[in-house]
Amino acid sequence: MKTMKAVVVDELNQYSTQTVTIDAPKAGELLIKMKATGVCRSDLSVISGTIPMPLPCVIGHEGAGIVEQVGEGLSGFEVGDHVILSFVPFCGTCNDCHNHRPNMCTAGSAAGGRMLDGTSRVHRGEEDLQVMTLLGCMAEYVVCPGISAVKIAKDIPLDKAALVGCGVMTGVGAAINTANVEPGASVAVFGCGGIGLSVIQGARLAGAGKIIAVDLSDNKLEMAKKFGATHTINGGSEDAVAAVHALTGGGADYAFEAVGAPALMEQTYAAVRRAGTAVVVGVGKLTDSMSLNALMISLSGKTLKGSMYGDANPPVDFPKLLELYQSGKLNLDDMVSSTYTIDDAAKAFDDMEANVNARGVILYD
Repeated sequence: MKTMKAVVVDELNQYSTQTVTIDAPKAGELLIKMKATGVCRSDLSVISGTIPMPLPCVIGHEGAGIVEQVGEGLSGFEVGDHVILSFVPFCGTCNDCHNHRPNMCTAGSAAGGRMLDGTSRVHRGEEDLQVMTLLGCMAEYVVCPGISAVKIAKDIPLDKAALVGCGVMTGVGAAINTANVEPGASVAVFGCGGIGLSVIQGARLAGAGKIIAVDLSDNKLEMAKKFGATHTINGGSEDAVAAVHALTGGGADYAFEAVGAPALMEQTYAAVRRAGTAVVVGVGKLTDSMSLNALMISLSGKTLKGSMYGDANPPVDFPKLLELYQSGKLNLDDMVSSTYTIDDAAKAFDDMEANVNARGVILYD
């Protein structure tokens, strides 16, 4: 058992960095010394209750680290391996994995905030703590199933690699895997946080012609240009849908919603041309819904798709994204715009809400 610091949500909108303990890994599990954790809006959604999780819970689902201990019976990993964590496990045996949808793997669906065997590895005194998505990686150490980790080359900076575990995979994958954006296509991206910026990068990698970034923050729009946006629209000062239609001559071929706001989802659908494709990447509240005109659903011929984890196959896609990074085609360096210690987690979330960062990253010794 180790003592460590972790960010724990005790009640809705109440969280702090606390000292807790973590057990050794059981069969099929890994103990990982965390080196970097991305600060993602989904973590904030657990804090606010937008994403329901049993509490108290250690948050964090985007990270990378070094294997410190390998549980009994687990092959393919050794002490010292560098790994990226996947917030969706990939068991390889469920119906979705067999049908080439590992991003929908059901292995962890019954775990709640515990491990696959239904028990907890993280404790506060005598109290068991839940962990987010089998990980809880906003912590100095993580115990996770081996099916939640992907081994990577040791020469890749772990603060950059961590982003691939959620934001970059989700965004780039939405453009390339989910939408299959083709060369020359016009693309609009509504919301330019870490995921939206990654959608922009994915569209650029796919060879899109016009890439239109839409946001309320001029700071985020300037960031969007750095990652590949050819045009920007401030949705607070102009009609974003009308502006997209004007720039594209009738609507974008593809549009992506990267916030999780129903009104923005409706704008995203409205922004695509007839027979175009709108992709919802953002996570809305369980109680939210969006409205579409019933007549125009069929007459417009538009496609509305949801994108879960960028239709990722983590063992295959994570290394591919890192190859793109190493070849200079995927910009991860500028995605890490600020770094924090775990004691500064609250500052990291404040900066995220203030649109300061492309991505904030917590670093560990």
